[in-house]
Amino acid sequence: MMLKKTFLAGLIALAGSALASEFRLPAYATAKLPNGLNVYLMERHDVPLVAVRVISRAGGALDGTQAGLANLTADGVLLGSKKYSKQALDDAFDFRGADIGGGSGVEFSMVAASFARDDVATLLPMLADIVQQPSFPEHEFGKLRARTMDELKQAKESPRNVIRSYYAKLLYGEGVYGNPIEGTGSSLAKLKRSDLAAFHRRYYRPDTSAVVVVGDFKTAEMRGQIEKLFGGWRAEGAAPAVLPASPIQASKARVLLVNKEDARETTFLFGGAGISRGDPDYVPLQVINTVLGGRFTSWLNDELRVNSGLTYGAGSGFTTYGQNGTFAVSSFTALPKTEAALALATETYQRLWTRGIDAETLESAKAYVKGQFPPRYETGAQLAGLLGEMFIYGFGDEQVNQFSQKVDSLTPEQARVLIDKHFPKDKLQMVLVGKAEAIRPIAAKYGEVLEVDIKADGFAAKAAR
Repeated sequence: MMLKKTFLAGLIALAGSALASEFRLPAYATAKLPNGLNVYLMERHDVPLVAVRVISRAGGALDGTQAGLANLTADGVLLGSKKYSKQALDDAFDFRGADIGGGSGVEFSMVAASFARDDVATLLPMLADIVQQPSFPEHEFGKLRARTMDELKQAKESPRNVIRSYYAKLLYGEGVYGNPIEGTGSSLAKLKRSDLAAFHRRYYRPDTSAVVVVGDFKTAEMRGQIEKLFGGWRAEGAAPAVLPASPIQASKARVLLVNKEDARETTFLFGGAGISRGDPDYVPLQVINTVLGGRFTSWLNDELRVNSGLTYGAGSGFTTYGQNGTFAVSSFTALPKTEAALALATETYQRLWTRGIDAETLESAKAYVKGQFPPRYETGAQLAGLLGEMFIYGFGDEQVNQFSQKVDSLTPEQARVLIDKHFPKDKLQMVLVGKAEAIRPIAAKYGEVLEVDIKADGFAAKAAR
């Protein structure tokens, strides 16, 4: 049986390697309209569908003191325009079985749609109109704000939904990358319809935006439609300056203890500074992280779930932004097992230095990563998302086209160098969400303890102990 499993694993590894070595980013055309709008067009005729992304550099990093403004604006764009009401928009897309949605991140906001090739003439003009001229109707805005505030309250009932917001605030402090994308109860309550309109007017502009279209169309025809629908988009004044990098605060080990009085579990993560999305080491670091916590058979999941039964899952990963990013190990455990789970998680993490990654383990991770890579970009929507990322973060085709080569070239010796360079070894930053009274002594073992109650507004510590 063992021989059979080994043989099958070898076949899977070979299949993954072959598939990845053949994968390259499909050909696409780019253009820049006279108004500064960037256009990405990728023809794919395998299915009669078209995926569209209109992405702008208008994320939560620009919220200033109005946390949640970018996110609410991105949702508010979907409330319609003067020409197309929300009801008309919903009816048009629903009737045709099409999808439209939106959202925001730290550095971008986006409207995304997918529809049949034959519906382009009807639905693309509607999408273009709401992006450029949203009306933010007062009655719809009130409902959206109330719903968003309710969702934030509900999210805090599940620590796994909000722990990364606490982590970002701990690491970035008042830096723009620490802005809570979802906002806070008090900040959302103060937002007005006019705030959304002003944010849209300032930051949704052609010279800091891109239209990405992937699917069943002819490039010349689609470019003509984009020019017709978006060529009249105008920006007011000069483009906003690029925001300075948010420095990560990790000069000493700290623990943010988030009290959830009724918690029966402790949810935790720890780590520190990571990498930017365009870092040249981005690809090999995915391989190393796969060994540590990026798959079911990773060190962390094996130790905390399979071998010890302390949790149902454990993992690790990088969160990347334009100028820097963070790294974190994360898991959760029953309240009485908090001390054991944290000790085992931190000990397992330190294996990166105490034991390192041997050649056999590295080869297994390489095969896994290469096998998982092509399915990430199978659909038009996935490819449109990738092109949107490339626009926002500024990395090129080589990160995709040289993926397999970069994975294959990673050696155990190079892995050790990258571990020392990019993984935070000490002065770790930790967030614990659970019953503070029970876990406070445990938290104190890992650094200076800051505390906040989960019911408190926002995600910043209010007191130190």
